[in-house]
Amino acid sequence: MSTVVILDYGHGNVRSALRAIESTGVTARITSDFDDALSADGLLVPGVGAFGSCVSALRSVRGDQIIERRLAGGLPVLGICVGMQILFASSTEHADTNNFAGLDQWPGIVRALDAPVLPHMGWNTVRAADNSHMFQGIAQERFYFVHSYGVTSWDLPDHDYLEPPRVSWSHYGEQFVAAVENGPLWATQFHPEKSGQAGLTLLANWVSTFSEKS
Repeated sequence: MSTVVILDYGHGNVRSALRAIESTGVTARITSDFDDALSADGLLVPGVGAFGSCVSALRSVRGDQIIERRLAGGLPVLGICVGMQILFASSTEHADTNNFAGLDQWPGIVRALDAPVLPHMGWNTVRAADNSHMFQGIAQERFYFVHSYGVTSWDLPDHDYLEPPRVSWSHYGEQFVAAVENGPLWATQFHPEKSGQAGLTLLANWVSTFSEKS
């Protein structure tokens, strides 16, 4: 049976994520243990709170190293909400002069959405990327968002020798990145664990990328 580690670094809805991921049939556990997180079939990185404090807490458990090593070995990682935002280059959230640095897996700046009311809280649709595996069977469903910041442009150029990431979008005041599928690295701005059956199906789609191989 496949194993999923939910990385515990003090900034995430780990219990609700655990219940949701267990519904896919995998063995799941919450831990900050470096070796355990490194060797699991799948790693889920939740995120709640301010960008800077999330990055700092993640680094305190060597989460940045875990993610980097897993991706270098082609091992799946799923980031959720701020767990997605920290994968980008930087954020303006609570930044005075210099932006807070992220993990820089993707270029892009996380900034406040240009919307009349923040946070963006509630159910919203997603414009799924073409040939998305993440949204297979649920492309027309709605998902649950809670955030004030997001990435509003995608600046990673395509390369002839690499499959381009599949980027899905949503809209609240302006368009923003709702999800990314980039080889072993997946991420969602919304909360699959709070998105009912559609969210559970998305998690099952993620698990299917490695459970069939393990």
